[in-house]
Amino acid sequence: MRATDMTRGKPARLIMAFALPMMLGNVCQQLYTIVDGAFVGRFAGIDALAAVGAADWLTWIFMGVVTGYTQGFSILISQRFGAHDEAGLRRVVALSVALTGAIAVLLIAVSQGLIVPILNLLHTPEDIFSQAVLYLRILMCGLPIFSAYNVQAAILRAVGDSKTPLIAMLIASFTNIVLDGVFVILLRWGVAGAAAATLIAQGASAVYCFMAIRGLPMIRIEKGDLQWEKKTVSRLISLGTPTAAQNVIIGLGGMAVQRVINGFGSVFIAGFTATNKLYGLMEMAAVSYGGAMAAYTGQNYGAKSSDRIKSGVRAGAAMAVATSLTIAAALFLFGRSVLSLFVDPQEAMVEDVLNVAVRYLHFMLAALFILYLLYVYRSALQGMGDTLTPMLSGVAELTMRVGTALILPRFLGQDGIYFAEPAAWLGAEVLLMVTYYAKIRKLTFKEEQ
Repeated sequence: MRATDMTRGKPARLIMAFALPMMLGNVCQQLYTIVDGAFVGRFAGIDALAAVGAADWLTWIFMGVVTGYTQGFSILISQRFGAHDEAGLRRVVALSVALTGAIAVLLIAVSQGLIVPILNLLHTPEDIFSQAVLYLRILMCGLPIFSAYNVQAAILRAVGDSKTPLIAMLIASFTNIVLDGVFVILLRWGVAGAAAATLIAQGASAVYCFMAIRGLPMIRIEKGDLQWEKKTVSRLISLGTPTAAQNVIIGLGGMAVQRVINGFGSVFIAGFTATNKLYGLMEMAAVSYGGAMAAYTGQNYGAKSSDRIKSGVRAGAAMAVATSLTIAAALFLFGRSVLSLFVDPQEAMVEDVLNVAVRYLHFMLAALFILYLLYVYRSALQGMGDTLTPMLSGVAELTMRVGTALILPRFLGQDGIYFAEPAAWLGAEVLLMVTYYAKIRKLTFKEEQ
């Protein structure tokens, strides 16, 4: 495992070299997400699949807090790495780990108390309520495991290593698939088995990342690095809080949409859930480009090179759009076949579930390029140290998603809800692009004058 200096070399090649391992890792992660959904839908039934779907956005919120903070922490890590400040780098890494642990412990207590009230608020159907509660309770107890992987993966990516998280995801994918087979198919544990398999798999990936970090001296934490520095802690929190808040805001919008979806019954929920299991597959390359842009921009911001930031964002945007169009074309052709994996063909309502899933999929694929550009510009701003605008883009997503979900179904029926995600992406992307170009025109470092 080695770090990569992204302040030298061709931007497009650096970004792609960084993004490709992340894409492969995300493919692995989405593979076991799809396997989870397929095992639950086929061997535990449509109600179990709907229960997992009803829990999705609440899961997103609490895990989004963790990922938001770790993404924010990685900004300062990449900037210290780009500035070649090894002592400062180790201190930031140490404090990032300590803060992530504290956040995870706090979230366990908060999440366990909110599960039942929120599911009630969302009008979760009675026939799937108890399964949704069980699934969430198990996942929320595992937040420290999820946090351990995410903070270590964020640290590694911030110093230019996207290969180790890839290997960690390969380990997690294999572990999850095997345990799904044992817990869901053989032992018939249903949603509880799927949740337990996910947590154990995440634990395996966290252990692998830990061993890799111990082998890299520049980020190996020593006892002296754990000193509490108020200025550094304040900076980390100021970077992480807007990103975490952004994820919470997006999650709240998703919950509002889920409340509308729940009103259409378990079959509609199951169809939506099947497509949402593919959402990660559609989004995987966008997340990878985002991770690459955050590391690339952060390092070059630390190295005070605005010209490289500009050229990197242009290259990243072009690659992202091309990738999104390729993925959209493939899923337009084969989406129904993939979606059919999530439901037992012997179920009486299988065609109704698939019709909902396919229609929702097509709406998202038509706007997929917007989502990809969103990741590029949001991550570029974050790498430059601006986490406020990405948070405000979350507010834009919330407004567009909730507004669409509440208004359009009144006129278009169930079809109206399909517009919620594309509308949310568009609202956020407009704000991010306008802000990025305004900032980059004004960004000039003293060395470049």
